[in-house]
Amino acid sequence: MTYDKILSERKGKTIYKVGDTVVKVFDPEYFPKSDVLNEALNQARVEETGLNIPDLKSVSLIDGKWAITIDYVEGDTLQELMDKNPDKIDEYLNLFVDLQLEVHSKRAPLLNKLKDKMNRKISSLKEVDATTRYELHTRLEAMPKHTKVCHGDFNPSNIIIDSKGEAHILDWSHATQGNASADAARTYLLFSLRQPELADKYLKLFCTKSNTAKQYVQHWLPIVAASQMVKGVEDEKEFLMKWVDVVEYE
Repeated sequence: MTYDKILSERKGKTIYKVGDTVVKVFDPEYFPKSDVLNEALNQARVEETGLNIPDLKSVSLIDGKWAITIDYVEGDTLQELMDKNPDKIDEYLNLFVDLQLEVHSKRAPLLNKLKDKMNRKISSLKEVDATTRYELHTRLEAMPKHTKVCHGDFNPSNIIIDSKGEAHILDWSHATQGNASADAARTYLLFSLRQPELADKYLKLFCTKSNTAKQYVQHWLPIVAASQMVKGVEDEKEFLMKWVDVVEYE
C-alpha cells in the first residue's frame, strides 16, 4: 500500500492518508485485535444513527498489523479554527456544544454501556486504595441510567469542518451508550487539561443548552477522572487525582 502522507502519529497508532481514505494502523503491542474490531464496530453502529461521521470502509491486516479504513474528510479541525480565529471562540463553542447535544440525541442500543465500562476501569485502578474505589463504584451505581450515545472523547480536535461548513465528528473508539452528563464531564476535564480558560465557559454553555444542573455534571467528575487515569498518562495523573480525591470529601 502506498501512503500519501502521515496525518498523525500516536502511541501505538499511525494514521495515514491514502487517496480519499484514512487508514489507521495499530501496533498489536498496544492495541489487541479485540480493541481494533470494537472500534470498527462502534464506527459502524454510530453510522446507523445518521450522525455526520466518516464512513467505515474496511478492517484489514497490513504487514501483520490490524488497520481500519474510513473516508477522508478534507477541512480544518474545530481546534485549528479556534486557534486561527480567537475572536470567534464563542461562535465555535456554541457549534461545539450543539454538535455534542446532537450526539446525545441519538440512540445505538448495541453499543457497550458506559456504566459497565467505567466500573471495569475503576476496578483496575491501581493508583487509589480500595476504600476510594468502593466510594467511586457506589457513586457510579447511584447515578441515573440513560441510553444516550456518548462519544467518550468529545473535543474540538475530533471535529472537522469541511469547505461547505459542514461538521464531521471523528474517533468513535470510546463510544458507549449512557448518561450524557458523564460525556460532558469528560469534555470538561479535557478542556481543563488543554484549554483551561474555556472549561467553565463550556460547562456553563452545555448546562444552559441541555437544561442540566451544573452540580449534576460535577457529580460525575471524580468517576470520569478515575476512569481516565487508567490510561496511565503521566502528564495527566496529578490533575486527575485531584478530582478523584473530591469523592472523599463529599
